[in-house]
Amino acid sequence: MLPPLPDRAIHIDAEVADWRGAVRASGHALERSGATTAAYTERMVGVIDTFGAYVVVAPGLALAHARPGRDVKRDGLSVVTLAEPVSFGHPHNDPVSVVVGLAVTTADEHVGLVAELANIFNDASVIPALAGAESPSAIREILGATA
Repeated sequence: MLPPLPDRAIHIDAEVADWRGAVRASGHALERSGATTAAYTERMVGVIDTFGAYVVVAPGLALAHARPGRDVKRDGLSVVTLAEPVSFGHPHNDPVSVVVGLAVTTADEHVGLVAELANIFNDASVIPALAGAESPSAIREILGATA
């Protein structure tokens, strides 16, 4: 089951300059929801600086995350749609228009949450539906999430 996705964990039509801004927007949404601290947001950026754009898991979709740590208060999910898509440097799946932020307290939770999201995103209509969503309730409906 997905963690709750309250309104404060959703940012629609975020205006960002680049992938770092997109990841930080997803991290700030996690912070607003009470799932993480600002340190987690910066660790998410660091993961991409270190390992590259592997977080861009499908055309138009990035799953921003970092390892569990003291900066994760509880499992959390955020969704950010971008006013203008940005490039993460992925050879096939750029540009990104939707960033889903993930924060988990244990490695087991990470595996389970990623598997659940993979099942949701197997439906090719989900990413464009999220990108075009106009309200937090529409995003929750698309993902099958609760507030």
